[in-house]
Amino acid sequence: MDSNATLITDEVVISKIYIIRNTKVMLDKDLAELYQVTTGNLNKSVNRNKSRFPEDFMFQLYEEEFKNLIFQFGISSWGGTRKLPYAFTEQGVAMLSGVLRSERAIQVNIRIMRIFTRIKHILNNHSELNLEIEKIKKKVNNHDKNLEIVFKYLEELIGKHSDQNQFPEIGFKVGKV
Repeated sequence: MDSNATLITDEVVISKIYIIRNTKVMLDKDLAELYQVTTGNLNKSVNRNKSRFPEDFMFQLYEEEFKNLIFQFGISSWGGTRKLPYAFTEQGVAMLSGVLRSERAIQVNIRIMRIFTRIKHILNNHSELNLEIEKIKKKVNNHDKNLEIVFKYLEELIGKHSDQNQFPEIGFKVGKV
């Protein structure tokens, strides 16, 4: 196992995962950095094996997406990028392990795949939690409606009771002759 690959923290990998076109992706530049190869060499390896990377595994960013990405970083750390970057989905990153055959690439890929799996698990748990919260909200809304009805009936009862006090008292009047 490449000891340098173990130096890559989960936080470093997670910071290089973006949501583009509603998909979790990693950019060629970031993957090249993790694999310790040049972006050009990574893309050459991919181009030599183009049939392994259909559109749902890898796609090239549109200029507007790329500008938006640079804007999110505040300043461009992209250097002299001449071509729009490629974005690799989880499946595309997995496919890279078959294209880049170094021991480091294998270990980095394993780490990335584990992180993608962990993110999926967290998102699934989050979705389940949201469903439970919605169920509780519905119950609370029903309770609110039921309490509203109870208070309405109580007000009617109090109103009826106060109306009864407006009638004259029945019985003997003491002190008058």
